[in-house]
Amino acid sequence: MPAGRAGQPPGGRDQVRAPQPGRGPAPRSPREQPRPGADQPRGNRGGLAPSARRRPAPDEQPTERDIPPAPVRSGADRPDPDRPGGDRGDRPQRNRPSANRAEAGGERERPARPGSNRVPPRPADRPPAALSASSGRRRALRAGRTVLAIASVLVLTLTGYAWANLHQFTDLNTTDVISGGEGEKPADGAVDILLVGLDSRLDANGKPLPQEILNELQAGSSEDGGLNTDTMILLHIPVDTTKKTVAISLPRDSYVEIAGDNGKHKLNSAYAFGKNPVKRELTKQGLPEDQVEVKSNEAGAKNLIETIQTLTGIKVDHYAEVNLVGFYQITKAVGGVKVCLRRDVNEPKSGAKFTAGEHVIQGKEALAFVRQRYDLPRTDLDRIVRQQVFMAGLASQVLSAGTLANPARLGSLADAIKQYIVLDKGWDILRFAQQMQGLTGGNIEFRTIPTGNPQLATPEDGEAVEVKPREVQAWVRSLTGAPEPSGAASSTAPANPGNAKITVEVRNATPTEGLAGEVMKSLVAQGFTEGNVDNATNRAKSVVRYGSSADKAGAQTVVEALGGDIAIEPDSNIPAGHVRVFLGTDYTGPGTQGFAQDGGVRLNGLTGLAPQQPASSTADSPDPEDQPITADGVRCVY
Repeated sequence: MPAGRAGQPPGGRDQVRAPQPGRGPAPRSPREQPRPGADQPRGNRGGLAPSARRRPAPDEQPTERDIPPAPVRSGADRPDPDRPGGDRGDRPQRNRPSANRAEAGGERERPARPGSNRVPPRPADRPPAALSASSGRRRALRAGRTVLAIASVLVLTLTGYAWANLHQFTDLNTTDVISGGEGEKPADGAVDILLVGLDSRLDANGKPLPQEILNELQAGSSEDGGLNTDTMILLHIPVDTTKKTVAISLPRDSYVEIAGDNGKHKLNSAYAFGKNPVKRELTKQGLPEDQVEVKSNEAGAKNLIETIQTLTGIKVDHYAEVNLVGFYQITKAVGGVKVCLRRDVNEPKSGAKFTAGEHVIQGKEALAFVRQRYDLPRTDLDRIVRQQVFMAGLASQVLSAGTLANPARLGSLADAIKQYIVLDKGWDILRFAQQMQGLTGGNIEFRTIPTGNPQLATPEDGEAVEVKPREVQAWVRSLTGAPEPSGAASSTAPANPGNAKITVEVRNATPTEGLAGEVMKSLVAQGFTEGNVDNATNRAKSVVRYGSSADKAGAQTVVEALGGDIAIEPDSNIPAGHVRVFLGTDYTGPGTQGFAQDGGVRLNGLTGLAPQQPASSTADSPDPEDQPITADGVRCVY
């Protein structure tokens, strides 16, 4: 069998390269450390009164559209000369209150419900309306800035030990959103951190961001912004840091069950569903505005955490909420990040204007690079590739000797983190940094949860991204090594127990290494019996073959499990009871997450997408080769 494509051969996807000289200390032996927060009582997850956890009325539902979103964090923490008690020393722990510019009943507190008369869903047969330059910039900006903010938390996680040695992380902004508890802990003592980027023009202390920076980023004023969590990444860190760390992206438009009995909606609305009713209730009680903002923000974060825990089956140990300008400052502090483009780019909506080849970008240029969506061969898919490659490059740059050995740079980075990032209250970041020293080699892999139909029609939210919780949970377990939940039955059981009667074989007929193995994992998670995995001659079209006529129905069942758009053919060479799947280059179903289709990237010898030479502007093939990438390489993208 040819090496490298079907499964996980030696030297393939899961091989970890030994640290190189000058790239940080060698991985240490695992130490038995208590899991952070393990001794804290769980309490109740939401912390919401029953009245606050009711199903919102139609006019209370958050929206995904580009209309003024739910309550905006304002600059109300600025001292008011006409109000007594303006001293900030008595502020709540989180120190990021903001005024409710839209007073009770105001339009800014209650976004329109998706599908209402205010924002009717677009008919399936009608293409999206053309965006004006300004609206296009606003929409692209949200996607870009939250991804950039997430990168700053990755920097904090990957290099926290260096800053800890400088004793600079002792006064971070905190919020009380994580419940301790006696829930099941992973056997390896892994730590799972939820990284969230909010659309906000305020820093972690509730202060308006500098207007000169907002102007440069085309981000409006401190009065703009909202509560949509446009970027969510679940970072899984094994206690043995010689093992891979996985950053799992959760698409914002994933159609999921929202915690708090709110029904099914897009994932990025979970925060607003938790925050809005609590804010209204506390406002009615007459609490000061700063307390209302802090407590309602905590309710929003708790609701988001509970929603993601249910979707993934992973207990969240720590929470980090971030802002775009922290990243803006970080890219400047490290001297920029090297990127490579395969062709010239001039896209006015995002402000991206680059020539083909390598560039070192920071600040405004970095934002334009990751937020561009239009004029790309695969639109959002290519934007995700850019975002993940940029975060990988940023982590690599911060881990370089030029940064780690430079106290001034580390000090600047620490200042940005302290000003623009909020952590959960129970997170001992200094102790955590000591535990995570093995991550200095950049042993991190970026992946995305399995998704289905990207244009799923919904009753209220317009088009959303289809996700299947059972499949997501099984995929997460296979990726992280987490055990099956005790008493597993309902949510993680196969959708159809009869699938076990069908033995599935998978053949990889594409250049994508390891694809057959990933597809097999997805099929096994759906209850099929695992057959063998192998390579086959490359082919354009996928096909599912069966032997006897009695197995034709089983072949159709497998096709449906893989997305439903694959031909079925008889083949007398296939044994009875078996179905054989041939994956062609057209395959985009379950198991493709983490490959070129969704921008899978891995660092330091872990399989990813290879550095490529710049291509001419006439290149029209959107699929780059799937080959290993190291922290030393720069991958060229569209």
